[in-house]
Formats: sequence, structure tokens, C-alpha cells
Amino acid sequence: MNGEIRDRERVMRTLERSDSPIIGGMRPYHNFVKRHMGLKGKTHAEAAGILVRGDDELLTIIQNAKIVRRKNSR
Repeated sequence: MNGEIRDRERVMRTLERSDSPIIGGMRPYHNFVKRHMGLKGKTHAEAAGILVRGDDELLTIIQNAKIVRRKNSR
């Protein structure tokens, strides 16, 4: 994941803060959406037995997180 962060930082010219939301947003993408050759085309989540169902995995994760957050805030 370090290479992905460095690539993103290069495009943005710099990350202004070390706690940038960009880093937090890259983590779900890396673990749940991006397929890895070392895992035979699976995502890290699939390799761990976690399946994300939907046409757009990242959008599905965001929508599900929003639902869980609402339930926990009650």
C-alpha cells in the first residue's frame, strides 16, 4: 500500500497533513476493491472470506458504513 500512497502523493504534489482523509479513503479501496496478483486476482477481503456484493464495491462499502453509523448513533 505504501507504493499506492506514494503514487497518489506524487499526483497531488504533496499531502499537506499526515492525517489527510485521502489516506483513510485509500485503505478501503486497497482492502476491498483492488485485486492483487499475489492473491490470484482476489481482493484482501475476498481472501479473508469477506464478500462485498454490488456493481460498485466502493460505493457499496460507503453506503453500508453510513447505515452502520446511523444504527450505532441511536
